[in-house]
Amino acid sequence: MVAIIDYDAGNLKSVEKAIQRLGEEAVITSSFQTILHADRIILPGVGSFGTAMEQIKRLELDKVIREAAARDIPFLGICLGLQLLFEGSEESRGVEGLGLLKGRIVRLPKAEGLKIPHIGWNSLSLQNHGRLFEGVPDNSYVYFVHSYYLQADDIRIVKAVTDYGVQVHASAEQGNVFACQFHPEKSSTVGFKILENFLHVEKSLEQQINR
Repeated sequence: MVAIIDYDAGNLKSVEKAIQRLGEEAVITSSFQTILHADRIILPGVGSFGTAMEQIKRLELDKVIREAAARDIPFLGICLGLQLLFEGSEESRGVEGLGLLKGRIVRLPKAEGLKIPHIGWNSLSLQNHGRLFEGVPDNSYVYFVHSYYLQADDIRIVKAVTDYGVQVHASAEQGNVFACQFHPEKSSTVGFKILENFLHVEKSLEQQINR
């Protein structure tokens, strides 16, 4: 079962339908018990970093998210969900993110011919052997909607980048925590392959032994 964390953010139903289309049970929930007993967890999100973190903390979902990461449950942040996994964002200065991954979220710079927010299809340059991208061809196109982007502290956790006036760290992976700035659920065949890979992620042998 895949738990899709509900903190009153949008875009939950499209993620739910994508998971169901892949033949897996999906539940939109804010229940601690349901989340921690799930096989996989997804944190979607659209909107403001600060408002999202306020909602997450109000519902005390920050605690369950950290507990899920500690238990090594495969966890995927999508779009704003990626940004929330990091330490903070220029969009909401002074607001702490979940801090599961190290890096900062910064605003896309203005550039001639490029609109902000960035809405549309861009190609991915794959790197560092990301498990989400097994069987995905390099330079595949995926769908983005964002005004802010990730600059990860450690380039080794970055598994895909795209160019939009600057180099955008489009996907990150550390342990069983995964994150995509783009929307796999809206990215056609490529996106469904990425989600399918997430559904088949296994805990490493070392992680299983240490639990």
